[in-house]
Amino acid sequence: MKEKQPMDKSQAVDVYIQSFPEAVQARLNSIRQAIRSLVPEATEAMTYGIPTFKFHGNLVHYAAFEHHIGFYPTPSGIAAFRKEISRYKNAKGSVQFPHNEELPLELILSITRFRVSEQLSNA
Repeated sequence: MKEKQPMDKSQAVDVYIQSFPEAVQARLNSIRQAIRSLVPEATEAMTYGIPTFKFHGNLVHYAAFEHHIGFYPTPSGIAAFRKEISRYKNAKGSVQFPHNEELPLELILSITRFRVSEQLSNA
């Protein structure tokens, strides 16, 4: 009997993304590709049951919900972009991007750049 190989961490993210309808998959994949291109040395994993980019620790998390994409750049990432995210529902460590609006990839990348510099200064 062949032993089942454990799934690598990026494959687990693939499975997560594929569990959603195509339109939501496209939104998740656009975030994933944008962050991969910005921080190619970051690794991917499922943390807290959601996709996570790791770069000197947790960098950013993202997740799909029925009506929005949640983006979790830590409380410092939210605080640094308070003005830019003010039009979206947000909390201490999260921001919600509704499915019925265009995904603000430039904003997501700006917040991620901030988190990269923060992680490098803390490393």
